[in-house]
Amino acid sequence: MSIKTEATIEDLYLVEGKAELVDGEIVMMSPTGRGPNKVAGKIYVHLFEYTERSGRGEALTDSAAFVVNLPRRKSFSPDVAYHEPVPTADDGAKDMEFVQGAPMFAVEVRSKGDYGPKAEREIARKRAEYFAAGTLVVWDVDVLNDDVIRVYRSTEPTEPAIYRRGDAAEAEPAVPGWTFAVDILFSKRKP
Repeated sequence: MSIKTEATIEDLYLVEGKAELVDGEIVMMSPTGRGPNKVAGKIYVHLFEYTERSGRGEALTDSAAFVVNLPRRKSFSPDVAYHEPVPTADDGAKDMEFVQGAPMFAVEVRSKGDYGPKAEREIARKRAEYFAAGTLVVWDVDVLNDDVIRVYRSTEPTEPAIYRRGDAAEAEPAVPGWTFAVDILFSKRKP
């Protein structure tokens, strides 16, 4: 008889690649395709520019881990995130650690495997876990759908605001005053 030990946050530090700690197990997150990666990158760049201009919070990319304490989930690793860190005297060493607590704003960009009834249930469950952990706003970004960005808020977790081409999406109240033009996701560089 073997006894299965639950993975810990310390185990998560040893993982090479993107992963989350769910149900006591390290859940590896598969690499994404070029399209979803570019979409996440465009959102990150605009969010980063906002943090630089406003002097508020910080934008983080998809390999950042957020440690939470939910019954089944102990970490998140969104495609893009925003949070407002609490400054401490030891920020240099603390920057090497995972972020404690949920992001204020999380972006999940759909990849090839994020379609179908099972995927929809998993996405909804993860979104509910974000809210249970304290996240204020979650974006569900789907460039294959006319409803490109669905903005879910902790105050209305099942009634998203919908943003399509031509719209400017927002992440209120998590990222005050920031907007993102949906058309940027579809722009192509000129040769």
